[in-house]
Amino acid sequence: MNNLILEKLNSADEALRENLHRSDVDPIARSHMERALNHVREACIATSDIGKARTVQTMVRDLENTELLFSKIRNSHRLEAKSLKIRI
Repeated sequence: MNNLILEKLNSADEALRENLHRSDVDPIARSHMERALNHVREACIATSDIGKARTVQTMVRDLENTELLFSKIRNSHRLEAKSLKIRI
């Protein structure tokens, strides 16, 4: 039974990854698919390695912390436009 579940989870993983490679995906839909992919992968762990998967709450907290970290990194590396004074 676990093999059937894992096969279906792997199919879902492949479909989500395929959609995420498209350039015409709406940003909100992309965000949902990225989260769904994480849930599918965690479900694979929960199915194959019982007791080793994170709870949904823990996984969501980890994802939010990761997103916050990436946001801070992006914001700290933004180039600021500076006006130059040129004498002629």
